[in-house]
Amino acid sequence: MDDLVKYRLESAVERLKSAEILLDAHQYKDSISRSYYAIFSAVRAVLAIERVDFSKHAGVIAYFQKEYVKTGKIDKKYSKYLQNAFQIRNTCDYNDFYIVSSEDAREQYEHAAEMVKVLTDYISKMNSQND
Repeated sequence: MDDLVKYRLESAVERLKSAEILLDAHQYKDSISRSYYAIFSAVRAVLAIERVDFSKHAGVIAYFQKEYVKTGKIDKKYSKYLQNAFQIRNTCDYNDFYIVSSEDAREQYEHAAEMVKVLTDYISKMNSQND
């Protein structure tokens, strides 16, 4: 596995663990942020296989949607997970009085855990085909 892909996957797992710790500590906004960044790091790991990257989150997301979701390489439900995580993370970070429930944070964490696993499995599959 390429070093950049591996690094980004490790970052995704680390951020997922942080999301869990924050969730358990009732720090829901920060947990949601870490859940989003776990997903985002895993998506960037997938893009690193092709040596593709973008300076803005929207570029990463759009490319992932176009090249992986719309082509059927990745199930379309993960497009919804990614979009929802991006939106709720922005709301948490930039809306002063936004209240996050434990259920919202738990759902984001569970979606992130599932998506990190799916993308890790996808990368492993791609690596085994290229060996």
